Amino acid sequence: MNRGLTRDVVIAISETKQEPAWMMEFRLQGLELFEKLPMPTFGPDLSELKFDDLLYYLNPVDRAVSSWDQVPSEIKTTFEQLGVPQAERQYLAGVGAQYESEIVYKRLHEQWASKGVVFADISDGLKDYPELFRRYFGTVIQSSEHKFSALNSAVWSGGSFVYVPPGVHVDMPLQAYFRMNTDRLGQFERTLIIADEGASVHYVEGCSAPVYSAASLHSAVVEVVALANATVRYTTIQNWAPNVYNLVTKRAIAMRNATVAWVDGNFGSKVTMKYPGIVLKEPGAKAEIISIARAHEGQIQDAGGKVIHLAPHTSSTIISKSISARTGSAIYRGLLKVAPGAHDVVSRVRCDALMLDSTCHADAYPTVDIANESVDVGHEASVNCLDEVQLFYVMSRGLSATAAQTMIVTGFIAPLVDALPMEYAVEINRLIAAEMEGSIG
Repeated sequence: MNRGLTRDVVIAISETKQEPAWMMEFRLQGLELFEKLPMPTFGPDLSELKFDDLLYYLNPVDRAVSSWDQVPSEIKTTFEQLGVPQAERQYLAGVGAQYESEIVYKRLHEQWASKGVVFADISDGLKDYPELFRRYFGTVIQSSEHKFSALNSAVWSGGSFVYVPPGVHVDMPLQAYFRMNTDRLGQFERTLIIADEGASVHYVEGCSAPVYSAASLHSAVVEVVALANATVRYTTIQNWAPNVYNLVTKRAIAMRNATVAWVDGNFGSKVTMKYPGIVLKEPGAKAEIISIARAHEGQIQDAGGKVIHLAPHTSSTIISKSISARTGSAIYRGLLKVAPGAHDVVSRVRCDALMLDSTCHADAYPTVDIANESVDVGHEASVNCLDEVQLFYVMSRGLSATAAQTMIVTGFIAPLVDALPMEYAVEINRLIAAEMEGSIG
């Protein structure tokens, strides 16, 4: 497929996937909106992103497989180096691996499949569960919201379709891993997660890409629906290469007494713009967002979270932690909104930034919009530089400057690490230690 985005490209993607007519029409409407909508007028500079230079679809395999032995050797080697098959064997209920534009491997353990849990490539979700898919697809995030939601609607490919039946508790994580391995590629996965009444699930995704001189684009859309009394936890640990624009839209809807938690770790990319959102639509719903951003060597991490209280007796927590060093820029951008009819709301927002040297930047743009007087809302923020006295004290115990700094940073991001399964927490600490190398001096 040629580079650049045209009507013929969109039609070709839909025809390649053998989609129904309504989906092709959905894509073409997305393309029309993309061409009309302006670039974002806030946040980082996106002028170097050249849409005509991107490849919008690249299929590395004929079909996804459920046996690791059937994955092409060059792709298998990449994912084995990233630890994906080991993770599945040890502590996952299911795992999916996406390479370029398509899922190449997807497997759900029989323990959960026998209970009616669906963990599929999203294209298979469209084909195999058409009524359920169409009932929820595109209802949480509209194509018309902004330029990049429209773009994803036009060219989406890959991603997961998850459905957990009523009362089923998936007590082991489902994991998806996304890898871009081609220069000037756009990756546009779309994920739809539905937790039926009283169900629970933890979905974990990881992202990476090699370093190229030209920019690549990752522009995903994630929609989560938590029905009454359901619990959904969505964890992202990304480590994109510094040539990747990571412009992602994620939102959940929580119904009566449902709980949704986003745990969002951002450790790479050239530019990240990502603000996971939760709409508390019915009474008793709860939201939690924990966001961590690490900006280094010219990176811009523009991240945060949004919670909208539409119903009474709802509660939310937003915790944001950012670390910046060596010309990196970490930005918190958040929204807490309480609708007029949402009385007896409880919410806490905390935004903390840690700057490791004098060349980096940290900014916060919180928005608190309260339209009801019967609420208990608190907001606090702090910006701190690395404490030289604290660093000296830790080094006096025999640690090097890098090891001491790593220990301080690890303590700073403890809220994120504590929310992860043990194996992922260990990986985050390793990633932080690697990032700290060369940060002093």
